[in-house]
Amino acid sequence: MNTSWQNPLVEQRADPHLSLVDGRYWFTASVPSYDAIEIRSAGSIPGLANAATKVIWRAHASGPMSWHVWAPELHRIDGRWYVYFAASERDDIWKLRMYVLECTGPDPLNDPWLERGQIVTPEEGFSLDATPFEHNGRRFLCWAQKSPPTESNLYIAELSNPWTLKTEPVVITRPDLAWERIGFCVNEGPALLKRNGRVFIAYSAAATDANYCMGLLWADENADLLDAASWHKSPTPVFCTHEAAGQFGPGHNSFTTTPDGQTDLLVYHARNYRDIVGDPLNDPNRHARVQAFGWRSDGFPDFGTPVADGTYSLGD
Repeated sequence: MNTSWQNPLVEQRADPHLSLVDGRYWFTASVPSYDAIEIRSAGSIPGLANAATKVIWRAHASGPMSWHVWAPELHRIDGRWYVYFAASERDDIWKLRMYVLECTGPDPLNDPWLERGQIVTPEEGFSLDATPFEHNGRRFLCWAQKSPPTESNLYIAELSNPWTLKTEPVVITRPDLAWERIGFCVNEGPALLKRNGRVFIAYSAAATDANYCMGLLWADENADLLDAASWHKSPTPVFCTHEAAGQFGPGHNSFTTTPDGQTDLLVYHARNYRDIVGDPLNDPNRHARVQAFGWRSDGFPDFGTPVADGTYSLGD
């Protein structure tokens, strides 16, 4: 198998979420205007670059879900399609909360979408980046939430249905390392990866400029994932700015594979310049990129470094 695509794969799409379902790739991400959710699909990764986009939902005119529509993720759970995303209010733009949409039919591009509402957490507060996953017959949710108000931690809980928590949330990481606290004290953007007897969660840290980077958590596959003591954290970033390649602030990743499942792929956003004018959140040039990664002899992922822009070739 020899496949190639252009990086960036999709320009001006931050927080990319890419999944492979029944032989087709599905892509969604934050749009620069932060006011809608769009998805696209293709039979190959290079095909996503020019695939038609479909806006499946738009922000409300006011009230909840009317501002800062961020980081959508498209998941198929028990045969149904769901989108997890965060949004705030036009009159309170930092009142970020997590929400879920459900597709009423089997075709996410053409069937109507239903608002399932907010994912309610016991400690009401700034929350975002919800990602669901199944493990050992149970379904979990991992997300970022501010508590105390100045720090964004990662939480985990079991789900009773795709939009309702079943158990009390547990903090599995706080931004307690120096590289997680540059600009802002942040752990966010969790992404799940299971391999070699472990459950891994990659996440993103620091401000959304060139300091943005990825960290890694892991637990034994038979551990109690709701026990904070089960989780361990890399003391150093596992993927970060690579100035020689012209890639700055890589993060908010997701994982997928080649169609045959033989090659693991890292999907992330990054900018191709360091200096940003104004608020980084208002700079639209976090582009979605895809590259392969491997595994070390100790069973841990080796993400390498961000590749330079241009043709990326994937071979045997």
